[in-house]
Amino acid sequence: MSRSQVPVVVVGAGPTGLAVATLLGLYGVECLVLERRQPVCPQPRAVHLDDEVYRILAWLGVREQFAAISRPCLGMRLVDRELRPLAEFQRASGAGVHGYPEANMYDQPELEALLCANLTRFPGVTLRSRTEVTGLDQRDDGAVTVRITDRATGERDVLRAGYVLGCDGANSRTRSWIGAAMRDLGPAQRWLVADVVTDADLGQWEGAHQVCDPTRAAAYMRIGPRRYRWEFQLGPGDVADDYRDIARLSPLIAPWTGTVPAGELQLVRVAEYTFRAQVADHWRDRRVFLLGDAAHLTPPFIGQGLGAGLRDAANLSWKLAAVLCGSLPEAVLDTYQSERKPHARALIRMAKLVGSAMTQGGDLGNVLRRSLLPRLVLLPWLPTLAVRSETPALRRSALVRRPRLRRGLAGSLCPNAPLDPADPRHRFDDLAQGRFALVTTERPAEALCTEVRRRGAVLVVAGPGTALHRWLRGGGARAAVVRPDGTVLCTARAAPDVCLNLPALKSHPVSPPTG
Repeated sequence: MSRSQVPVVVVGAGPTGLAVATLLGLYGVECLVLERRQPVCPQPRAVHLDDEVYRILAWLGVREQFAAISRPCLGMRLVDRELRPLAEFQRASGAGVHGYPEANMYDQPELEALLCANLTRFPGVTLRSRTEVTGLDQRDDGAVTVRITDRATGERDVLRAGYVLGCDGANSRTRSWIGAAMRDLGPAQRWLVADVVTDADLGQWEGAHQVCDPTRAAAYMRIGPRRYRWEFQLGPGDVADDYRDIARLSPLIAPWTGTVPAGELQLVRVAEYTFRAQVADHWRDRRVFLLGDAAHLTPPFIGQGLGAGLRDAANLSWKLAAVLCGSLPEAVLDTYQSERKPHARALIRMAKLVGSAMTQGGDLGNVLRRSLLPRLVLLPWLPTLAVRSETPALRRSALVRRPRLRRGLAGSLCPNAPLDPADPRHRFDDLAQGRFALVTTERPAEALCTEVRRRGAVLVVAGPGTALHRWLRGGGARAAVVRPDGTVLCTARAAPDVCLNLPALKSHPVSPPTG
């Protein structure tokens, strides 16, 4: 047995594991990704992400590649069992506040494939497939012992890791090794998920359809030029095996397929999923962290499941890189759970609320939906809850400094806005590139500009007429410190008042080699 040592071991090569490994690679952190199967799962699963998560994909370096495999979605429509619209929440198919469509449909295997290909650009990141982690032990000297087995040869090995990131999914063994347990936020639901490919034009509205019916709640959405997804709530006596061929599935999807012959519909997959609303009671034990489905499970009704894992990766990666290079104290890693857990819980509750609107109340619920939903759409908070891509601000922490009695901008995302109104292609993220940024409405004195550069940060002057200027003034500020993940750390009335909140980072994102 060897005892190889690596700064970070990532357990699991799903989208969350690939994302956090890529971001660590951008900061020059050596890491090893261990996947017990082949790295790209061929089964389609997640199908939606918003513009906040698209922004993370751009940070990973796959902006153009993702644009090529995704399509904008027009929003959400709540319909009754006859598919008559009850309420509609539209999203713009063009660029939103962050420069990307607010709702995006894609095929998860294609996303995983491009994330795997992108990972090869980082020489310090290694992906080992068919390698199973069989145990973790945390040592007094600060290292984590990682026991692994090569599933092809049966050979066993032992690694020493500075940190271990458990991205090993809903059935996470990492979670059990650190003694964490999932806590239910609501009852589980059994659903049938079916993916169909056809060249026929179904002639449906180009957004997600949520069928509000307590007898057979359902969802429909177009994923790509030829691929469609249906989801149906299963009753007590239903099983997925009842719908394993297109002939048996056709009665369920006929309201959308109409007169299209069954022979023109190719069934790609039928599976039974249990939709759960759960959050782990703790996400960290010393040097071991949980990310993605290992830490939280979100019902799919607002399409935030995969995105929540990528948000975890964006939140933790830069902090861990800064700790490893000595720029920040290890105590800042405590902010990962304190920031991400309440945010994940809030999105789970939003998903539960939309799910309840679809499935609760029996026949009386149907009557109320028909009468109330068209009126509820006029309330300002409902469109925000149902379809706007803006998610809740992070709570106060050592890296989110805001007054207790005033919300302001701290904890929210700085918009990825154009730096010059005349050039919408060059945006905030293109300049910040994973570094701290000082955003101010007026150019500060040269001494302060020099200090910002010394600390490894970037200066962004938001002149009058720019979106960033309006954003700052709308939040009652003239200056803000923005973290590498785009979150506002703090704001002030003048740039000198916030400059001291810029840490002097020794580790900066690097440009990966091309080719």
